[in-house]
Amino acid sequence: MRLLACADKFRGTLDAVGFGAAVTAGAPGYDVAVQPMADGGEGTLAAFGGANRTTAVTGPLGTAVDAGWRLSRGRAVIEMAEASGLLLAGGADGNDPMEATTAGTGELIARAVEAGAAEIIVGLGGSATTDGGLGALRALPAPSRLKGVDLVVACDVETQFTDAARVFGPQKGASKAQVRLLSARLERLVEVYKDEHGVDISECPGAGAAGGLAGGLVAAGARIESGAMLIAEAVELYEQIEATDLVITGEGRVDATSFDGKVVGAVVDFGRAAARASLVVGGVIDADVRARLDERGVGWIDLSDTYGADRAMAETADCVAEAVSGFLSP
Repeated sequence: MRLLACADKFRGTLDAVGFGAAVTAGAPGYDVAVQPMADGGEGTLAAFGGANRTTAVTGPLGTAVDAGWRLSRGRAVIEMAEASGLLLAGGADGNDPMEATTAGTGELIARAVEAGAAEIIVGLGGSATTDGGLGALRALPAPSRLKGVDLVVACDVETQFTDAARVFGPQKGASKAQVRLLSARLERLVEVYKDEHGVDISECPGAGAAGGLAGGLVAAGARIESGAMLIAEAVELYEQIEATDLVITGEGRVDATSFDGKVVGAVVDFGRAAARASLVVGGVIDADVRARLDERGVGWIDLSDTYGADRAMAETADCVAEAVSGFLSP
């Protein structure tokens, strides 16, 4: 029997690669394939096979950082958190939300262009920044050097550009006063980008992702796509599901949003379309989602209910392995 483990991260406790390892540990004697997944945020690099290059770039607070990225067969994959992430800034407490810059992400894009990338996927998520992508745009190569390059922004939100500070600023350490200042800056940038690039990003869904980085890159010629579906297509997830007997997916919290362009929803839909059995493992699975999965004939395991919330958080990998082992036992 062939199993396919293809989950998103369990934020803060288990990444998608670790989930695959846990499923493998819980299924001795089974043929287990692992395809890490992501929705455009942290874990995007892993979904494509991990970083195979490292470049020193400007970190979110101006000091140099070594950022991993990937280039393979003309496709570059950049995870902005590697260059401009909140963890690099020391979390919300260590961050300077007014000064945090996306310059390093722009430098990675420039390096990918120099290396000959014809397609560049930029995964958003975990950012320290609310600079509207201005730092990145200043670091990009001249517009003529971007011609012929397919620049794609992978994200999982529809936040508009000028709402970025209000929605995400507090998570990055911004006070109420700073949120107001950052919002005013974003409003000015709408006009700047309109004047300099001829692009109006004010009504563009998703432009506010990563503190407006998405909108800044759109002004430079990028397009925004649903991260989960973009990655699913790129890694041929449907074909992998067709070739398996049981597909196992999950994330830390499985709720209604999990079926709105996210990994779990995509995997469940692909499993149904391919007539393959599916199992959803979640740290917590909301009651309405449980009913939804039951209606679709999809198995599910709530780790917090099964093993207790404390253990599910502290020993997530062990809980996943035990849950899979119990599910497979006759």
